[in-house]
Amino acid sequence: MSRLETTTPAAAVAPVPSFNVPTRDAVSPANQGLFDNLKKAIGFVPNLYAAFAHSETALATYLGLGSAKTSFSNKEKEAINLVVSQVNGCRYCQSAHTVLGKMNGFTDDEVLRLRGGRATDPKLDALVRLAKEITQTRGRPSAATVEAFYAAGYTKGSLVDLIVAVGDKTIMNTLHNVTQVAIDFPVAPELGDH
Repeated sequence: MSRLETTTPAAAVAPVPSFNVPTRDAVSPANQGLFDNLKKAIGFVPNLYAAFAHSETALATYLGLGSAKTSFSNKEKEAINLVVSQVNGCRYCQSAHTVLGKMNGFTDDEVLRLRGGRATDPKLDALVRLAKEITQTRGRPSAATVEAFYAAGYTKGSLVDLIVAVGDKTIMNTLHNVTQVAIDFPVAPELGDH
């Protein structure tokens, strides 16, 4: 296997036995408040966010990480989320970020291209190529890919922000890949030849 190939198994993973999606009434008062905030902000509590609420602290911790300031635009963040979720084989996040990517101005074709680790815009292309390689290699991208990222106009600060963004999305991808909670977004199409 080359260093850039993923090790995601082709077969579906069985869900963790009895890993339910908790309702608002089943979580702590602090998590109930977070559920209420999510419902106000996006209209519902996504199952994967609710799954964090089995822990007294994980949902607040994760929401803090996700809302932290970054040098990336919302469109760049969605590009990162799409490619990382693809590499990590997370159907839940592929689906959620397909919706969010389109809300941030990407077309269906662009979403699929981004999931494949490419973009037509040269700067965005350098970003998603590096995000893909960081994820695939578990943090060991080639010097050439990092240099292409800098040549596209990104900085060392951008690199640090990218590493945080990859880590953020990997947490969410891992939670779904382990628990297999139900996808409550329109299921994203398979990647295909894009």
